[in-house]
Amino acid sequence: MERTGPPARFSGLLTALSAALLVAGGLAASAPSAAAADTDLARNGGFEAGLDGWSCTGGSGAVVSTPTHGGTSALKATPAGSDNAECSQTVTVKPDSTYTLSAWVQGSYVYLGASGTGTTDVSTWTQSSPGWTQLTTTFKTGAATTSVKIYTHGWYGTPTYYADDLTLVGPGGDPVAVPAPPAGLRAGTTTSSSVTLSWTGSTGAAGYNVYQGGTKVLSVTGTSATVTGLAASTAYSFQVTATNSAGESARSTAVTATTTAGGGGGGSGLPTHALVGYLHSSFANGSGYTRMADVPDSWDVIDLAFGEPTSVTSGDIRFSLCPVTECPNVESVAEFKAAIKAKQAAGKKVLISIGGQNGQVQLSTTAARDTFVSSVSKIIDDYGLDGLDIDFEGHSLSLNTGDTDFRNPTTPVIVNLISAVKTLKAKYGDKFVLTMAPETFFVQLGYQYYGSGPWGGQDPRAGAYLPVIHALRDDLTLLHVQDYNSGSIMGLDNQYHSMGGADFHIAMTDMLLTGFPVTGDTTKVFPALRPEQVSVGLPASTQAGNGYTSPSEVDKALNCLTKKTDCGSYATHGTWPGLRGLMTWSINWDRFNNGEFSKNFDAYFGG
Repeated sequence: MERTGPPARFSGLLTALSAALLVAGGLAASAPSAAAADTDLARNGGFEAGLDGWSCTGGSGAVVSTPTHGGTSALKATPAGSDNAECSQTVTVKPDSTYTLSAWVQGSYVYLGASGTGTTDVSTWTQSSPGWTQLTTTFKTGAATTSVKIYTHGWYGTPTYYADDLTLVGPGGDPVAVPAPPAGLRAGTTTSSSVTLSWTGSTGAAGYNVYQGGTKVLSVTGTSATVTGLAASTAYSFQVTATNSAGESARSTAVTATTTAGGGGGGSGLPTHALVGYLHSSFANGSGYTRMADVPDSWDVIDLAFGEPTSVTSGDIRFSLCPVTECPNVESVAEFKAAIKAKQAAGKKVLISIGGQNGQVQLSTTAARDTFVSSVSKIIDDYGLDGLDIDFEGHSLSLNTGDTDFRNPTTPVIVNLISAVKTLKAKYGDKFVLTMAPETFFVQLGYQYYGSGPWGGQDPRAGAYLPVIHALRDDLTLLHVQDYNSGSIMGLDNQYHSMGGADFHIAMTDMLLTGFPVTGDTTKVFPALRPEQVSVGLPASTQAGNGYTSPSEVDKALNCLTKKTDCGSYATHGTWPGLRGLMTWSINWDRFNNGEFSKNFDAYFGG
């Protein structure tokens, strides 16, 4: 969330990440000779059958007749924006076996590699090759590895590259077998309209189907799912199957779960569909100052922007109203507090939001953690607030090198934040409202990159919110990721999606409600959140931030997510009528824009 006009902050983050990800490689002098029983396992490596067998990100790949290295066709792939034009295929291999991967390439920054090897993933590259050059690398598969991904890609912002005659030579893999039925199916959190399920993964499974009463209702890639749209106080039976290219397993043993009684929207007294907005209380911004008493009734959650630290590492958070010199129409503290009480009497929730663009908070010590708890408690008590919004941005959260598992974080700024929030939750009890507003860089980007990466060269902030969200998911009222000021992000369809239209919000929200493997590692799946825990974050106007989405596109996104209509080309992994609602930066900018955002929300949900 920013105080001034739209920044280019996110694109800068992705640029930094892109630069950091350049890992030195080299060309092998020669390829080891293959054993007599070895064979070429790459499908259509000469691209004579077009792109058959290959998948290229963002539609970046095409087959051309010139230039070619051999035969009549070659791959042409063009990076664009945040897409490095990766073209890949998955190949069945044998465990504990050695493979040689080769390709002829030309262009600027061309990479060749293999991932999912079960040992050390490999890649090699050439910085500049005006003519055909052979790239070669070798790897050994792990003891349980039965498939690997082989790929070529260019680099962000560089010209088109070409590849041809790609081979993967080694022992042929065994035929793919239908996986066994998943074991350990169990029901977790239940609400009046949803049931969360989890299970133990099946070896060789590429995905899972969830059945409700014998009817398939969801398809997911991870080992958890949330079934929504259920009736209150009703028993349901669920089963799960495992799928891969060979087919679908038999169904698992059934589990029964009963939804809770109806009544209200749950989630600390929020309505079924809620509108969340930030109120510039400590500064004016170009939109002008809005008094608390003048906040329209449409807003169900009002986040006071911002509580900020006395220094980055102090943990000492302070909040005060906008100075009269900046905001001539600012109310007195007594009037402000009285207006908060009036909003709460009308059923609204008022929270203190910590951080923002300028409020960097790093709880690197336990002393800072304890100061954070005491200072935030003081603000909540002084103003009679309902809870806390965590809007840590910039360099507030990052992961130390070697901290690679979001389920067991070790980085002090992460561990101390989790501990601090749990302490606040315990102090104020079940009515404490906890929300978070991370940027996509810190959440959905984790599907590709997490922390500094296995080689220590990536931006350590990538995916850094994931351990915080995961550790606090049982205490979390709402997550509203900022779907704005964002670079292009890869969705679960392995395509890049860009902000400003329905497609971006659909893809980003689907990731939260489906769950996703962090860095593609199916042993580290970030589980789905419940739909009542998720709101979609958007800017209220073109002045509020990059990524403004017109009301008609907002409606398309809501239709797709809650009704599975107007989805465009993106296929969601479920339908979530219980999606909580929308968040915007900001209430002030919405008033400046004649209430377009809030009026559209009210019209859609009948407010």
